[in-house]
Amino acid sequence: MRRDFLLCLLALSSPLFAQKAAKAKKANTPPPTKPPLVSVDITKLPEGATHLDLWLLCGQSNMKGRGVMPEEPKQDPRIVMMHKMDDQWYHARHPLHLTGDAKTFQGHDNAGVGPGLAFAEVLAEQDKTAAIGLVPCAVGGSSIKLWQKGAKLYEEAIRRAKLALQTTAPVKARIRGVIWLQGEANANPQELPLHAERLRAMIEALRADLELQELPFIACTIGEMKPEPLLTNLKAMNEIQLALPKSVPHTACVDARDLKTHIGDAVHFDTAAQNEIGRRFAQKWAEMTKK
Repeated sequence: MRRDFLLCLLALSSPLFAQKAAKAKKANTPPPTKPPLVSVDITKLPEGATHLDLWLLCGQSNMKGRGVMPEEPKQDPRIVMMHKMDDQWYHARHPLHLTGDAKTFQGHDNAGVGPGLAFAEVLAEQDKTAAIGLVPCAVGGSSIKLWQKGAKLYEEAIRRAKLALQTTAPVKARIRGVIWLQGEANANPQELPLHAERLRAMIEALRADLELQELPFIACTIGEMKPEPLLTNLKAMNEIQLALPKSVPHTACVDARDLKTHIGDAVHFDTAAQNEIGRRFAQKWAEMTKK
């Protein structure tokens, strides 16, 4: 009996048990904001809106967002989102990349505040007749290799984009563009020489598959918050991102290199920085449409 008791104690104190316990706790803990998502009838435009513009949100964890969420969720009827898991439409709110149940949030992960909602809020403010539909597609830690044609995340983004068009057909919605925040996963000496070509190939494939040859694509630089020698690779990645408009038409890049506030890991932007990035995405879009 004593031997069994000691074995049990050893098992409970093992790192593997601790990891499993932490994972189970994470999976069952609801996000900070608990009210259920509010569903919308996507076949009807909200009051005051004359058209619905769809935007794809793609990239890795900084697009998905890890910022601390506000206590009260915003629910502007002119800004809607396609839920990451059930493909249904709801009033947009943080976290846009919620992977849990729309009512109970069971099964959610660590998604938090990203740039998407602040981006949409500025667009809605700039055009009072527009409704904004956000289609979250980002996945944390994802390499650009997973965003190439034929790869899992690319194909899922195409599926969701086409479904968004299908479900919004009654109001004749249109895909206005893609916002992209990715690069940390490939900021290393082995991947950097291949990144520009992979980025170009992804954009061209998106345009071909969505039959939008001039589909606007707005990238954003990644955070330069790590110390050397890692900072060198991050800076090299950002030079590739910033050079994108010179080689691929109908593209732009938001410069967020001056934003240094993060959630404590020197990787993920905090809420204030994410909201600023969202506003810069919108400003870049305004600059593109004026040309």
